[in-house]
Amino acid sequence: VVLHRLPHFNCPFFGVRRCPSTMAPTLPFGKIREGVGFRQTASGPPQAMYHWVEMRTKMRIMGFRGAAVKPLNEEAAAELGAELLGEATIFIVGGGCLVLEYWRHQMQQRNKEEEQRAAWNALQDEVGRLALTLEALQAQMQAVPSQSAVEE
Repeated sequence: VVLHRLPHFNCPFFGVRRCPSTMAPTLPFGKIREGVGFRQTASGPPQAMYHWVEMRTKMRIMGFRGAAVKPLNEEAAAELGAELLGEATIFIVGGGCLVLEYWRHQMQQRNKEEEQRAAWNALQDEVGRLALTLEALQAQMQAVPSQSAVEE
């Protein structure tokens, strides 16, 4: 499992993974799939499009160019629609996690670069201040008469 590299998602993953199997029958997924609204709205158009594209592709690979695609029966269509909807949800959540992780990494990188830039500017300011101090000290040294001039 690659989740050890994503510590933000590690804890919820194990919580879901250890979810007791006694909860599974109480979840409403079976009832949702059997509902008329699900078949007409959520699973209807996506599964029909997917089935049509899949069958056309298979027929073209086998050499049948002009064959018509028969629609699936209602039970198979509902099952395929539920499967497609589940896979789409998983891919959207996974893609969202990747995008958020990328965004978080970019923000950290940007903050790190800003901190480095601020430290660099502070060092340059310190060097400039020390250069002015050095010039002032050199001017004072020039103004103080040398030991040989004092002795004469």
